[in-house]
This record gives sequence, structure tokens and C-alpha cells, in this order.
Amino acid sequence: MKKKANKTIGQLRRYESRNVTFIEPDGSWPIVWERAKGMRVWDDAGREYLDFTAAFAVAAAGHANPRIVAAGQRQMARLLHAMGDIHPHALKAELARELSRITFQRLAKRTGKTIFCSSGFEAVEAALKTAHLATGRTRIIAFEDAYHGLGYGSLNATWRSDFRSPFRRQIGGFASFLPFPRAQADLAKLEPRLAAVLRKHKVGAILVEPIQGRGGTNIPPPGFLKLLRNACNKHGALLICDEVYTGFGRTGRWFASEHFGVTPDILCLGKALTGGFPLSACVGSASVMDRAWPQSAGEAIHTSTFLGHPVGCAMALASLRELDSRNLPKRSAEMGRLFLDELRRLAKRLGQARCQARGLGLMVALELFHDDGAPAADIALAATRRLLDDGFILLPEGDPANILSFTPPLTVGKSHITKLIRSLGQALEEAYA
Repeated sequence: MKKKANKTIGQLRRYESRNVTFIEPDGSWPIVWERAKGMRVWDDAGREYLDFTAAFAVAAAGHANPRIVAAGQRQMARLLHAMGDIHPHALKAELARELSRITFQRLAKRTGKTIFCSSGFEAVEAALKTAHLATGRTRIIAFEDAYHGLGYGSLNATWRSDFRSPFRRQIGGFASFLPFPRAQADLAKLEPRLAAVLRKHKVGAILVEPIQGRGGTNIPPPGFLKLLRNACNKHGALLICDEVYTGFGRTGRWFASEHFGVTPDILCLGKALTGGFPLSACVGSASVMDRAWPQSAGEAIHTSTFLGHPVGCAMALASLRELDSRNLPKRSAEMGRLFLDELRRLAKRLGQARCQARGLGLMVALELFHDDGAPAADIALAATRRLLDDGFILLPEGDPANILSFTPPLTVGKSHITKLIRSLGQALEEAYA
């Protein structure tokens, strides 16, 4: 089986762009996935792992959820592909209706309208286009440590310089960045800076992750989103919440913005929407979408070949039913509290100066520091690799990658969490010894 893995890695080295898959020279990273089910992943050597990433938070209802898989299989046999914006299929209309129901109808008793896309960054770019058309303004406000994807539109709002710098001369640079607040004191400092940017520029939108994902599971203070909502109302800008990562129960509510009592003008959705098929959505209130986009005259000005793909729509509808019927957002809240309690106990054992746990629902993290207070990226990376050897898949996040991220399927059990905490504790105790 090791020979099979070596063959796969060898082919990637030879035929894939070398910037895509990181490969350790000694072969210790990556593993080659063979199959997955529920919480479990098997590599091509037959070894079993517990997946605490849900494959980038996609497998919210578990890997290869049988009802979601069956929906996709049935649809593949019936209608594999349709014609995007030309000749529709029934499931596209049904999914658009369901997205309206669980977003703007549920949150604000208004209708929502959808633009279907394929990946999260495309949903963000559709939202940015919507804001530009609705307001006639080009400038946006985004936040430090934000991640909104790597397309040329969304890249303007993604913070990390290693993503943006190689392309700086080509991208528009239409975003003003402000600090993302972590505490109430940060919020007080942010308010005058936000006001200054809004006085200086005609801003069309504020784009924000209600909880930052790749930036480090950063949870803002309670008044943050309300501050942004009020600023948008005052200055005629749109509030766009990027919930590609946080949506569909990940944080213990259907959408993370619900924790803060705010309804945005536009929601960007993806990842867990289908449980494994590339489909995303830009969902805006009907009033905003109708103000922005003209009636089609036979040629859509924003479309794609695979828009509203029938297999993706079938899987998304099955995924939404699964999340709803099993009340997985509520389960996420309950299991998330248990998980966070366990991480806090571990942090207390290791020392609060070394470890800080935080999270909401099943979006939890453990930030690691050296004894001198410096970010412990080396320990986070070592722990990630050690836990992979122990049979656990997790990822470091943030810049400089000193934050261990845990976003397991919402079906995760207490026994899975207990096993992880035991191995993680051993790995960190050895690293800090």
C-alpha cells in the first residue's frame, strides 16, 4: 500500500503544479485519502483516521452521508447536467426557494434571491458585483486576517500578503482594511477608524466574516456586527456576511451572524451547503438583488456553465433536510460546548500563557504560544503531524499558523472528542517539555 501512495505522490510531483500540494521530502506528509464515512477517513494504505476538519468544514452531516449520496446518485442517473442560465431544471428553483426560506424569510420575513456559483470565492465575487451595481460605488471595507478566497475580485479582500503580493499589480486594490476586533476594547478603537474611512470614501459594501475562519477562529465582541449594520444603514452601503465557512450550523446556529442579532443584506454560502459537491450561493434580500441586477434580456451578465448544477442542487436539498431533521445546528452548539470545555481544561493544565482555547459551536481552536509569549507555530505544526501519526486529521490556521483548528462533522461524538484530547494533551506536553 505504501507503494501505491508513493505512486500517487510521484504523479503529483510530476504532473501537478508544484505550488499546490505540499509534500515532505521524507514522505511523512500528506496522506492519500482513499475513502471516508461519517467521522472516519481511510488512506490508501488502509489506515483509519478521525477527521476533525470535516474536509474544510464541508462534511457537516458526516462524510458520505447516505441520504446526501443517494440524492446525488439519483440525480446523476436522471439529469447529469443542464444549461445554467438558459434552460433551467426544477431543483434549481426548489433550492433557491429553500435558501430564501432559511435565510431572509426566517431571519427578516423578507424574500431572498440567489445567484448560484461553484465555489466560495465565486459567491463572494457575486456579492461584490451586487454591491457595486446596487450602490454605484467601487470601494469596500474588509478586515485584517480575513479570508474571502483567491479569485481576482475576492483577493482584494483577503488579508494575507502571501496570497495577494504576487498579484498586487493586477488586482484592483479597492478594499480598505480595518482591524478585526477580538475584545470590547478593540471595538472602541475600531469605531472612529471605521467612521474615518466612511467619510473619506464612498463605500459600497462592508464585507466581513462574522467569525474569522482561516484567520484563526477569531470571534468578535457582541457589538461588532451591529456597529457595521448601523454604519451601512447610515452611509447607504451593503453589509455582506461571508458565511461560506460558518454557515449551516457550524457555530451552533444556522448562520453565525445570528449570534450577533444582525441580518446582513447579502449572505455568501458554500462548503457545507452540499456536503461534498462544488456548489455555492450568493443570497441577497430581494430588494437589494432587484435593485442591482436588471431583468434578463436573454443574456445574463453574471453566469457560468455549471450554474445551479442539478447534482449539486439535489445534494444541497438533501443536506438541508439532513441538517434540519437531525437538528444538527443545535447538536453543534451542545457538542461545541463540551469540546471547548475539554480544550480549556487542557489549556489550564499546560498553562494559560501557553494555550488559549476559544470557539463557538463546532468551530473551536487552541492558540499556542512559547513561554516568552511568541506564537508557537513550530509546536502547532509538530502537534498536527504527531496527531496525524496518531490517527487524527486537523489543521493549523492563522498567520503564523500557531492556532490548531477543529471543525469536525456536526455528528462528532463525545468519545471522538475524548480520544482527540488525550492524544493532543500528550503531544503538547511532550512538545513543551
